[in-house]
Amino acid sequence: MNRLVPSNIEAYAQAHSTPESSVCRALREETQRTVEYAQMLVGPLEGAFLKMMTQLVGAKRVLEIGMFTGYSALCFAEAIPDDGTVITCEVDEESAAVARRYIAQAQCGRKIAIRMGRALDTIRELSGPFDLIFIDADKTNYLNYYRRALDLLSPQGVILIDNVLWNGDVLKQPPPDEQTAAIQELNRTVSADPRVTAVLVTIRDGVLVVRKKM
Repeated sequence: MNRLVPSNIEAYAQAHSTPESSVCRALREETQRTVEYAQMLVGPLEGAFLKMMTQLVGAKRVLEIGMFTGYSALCFAEAIPDDGTVITCEVDEESAAVARRYIAQAQCGRKIAIRMGRALDTIRELSGPFDLIFIDADKTNYLNYYRRALDLLSPQGVILIDNVLWNGDVLKQPPPDEQTAAIQELNRTVSADPRVTAVLVTIRDGVLVVRKKM
């Protein structure tokens, strides 16, 4: 992933944000050493942002669409109350195996429930409401995930959608590939949706913050 923010600025922002937990740090370091496409990992700065959003919403039920090796799931679990739940969806068994090891080590891990399989199938069977929904899975289904997330979202809840700047490729016309086109369509759809208010935050690779209009 190309850096949209200079590395020294990102390092400064990270140094002046709440630090990651020891279990998140260990997971991040192993993922970076051993896992292919480790750049998909939510890092310390975005992790701190996710935890802050979870706490601001007062979330008790979190849905994560796309777990990878479990960093963001742990961030959410650390931020919700003891009786809260994180339901996280993943399709890749190798990534999930890494996540399971660290979730088992973490005190907050008991709050996390992993659902394996196609996320579209999983979320079709879930019942809301969820207080926070994080979308970070296959980009070609982003619009489908968004539509279902709106159905599952609590009235005061927030949807967070990752990678909505897509290395800056969202600026390209025509879009260079199917994934870029899908993200462009999502961004246009959300910005024009009369049911929601939204802000696209330029943290890391772009996070779209969405909530229902009051």
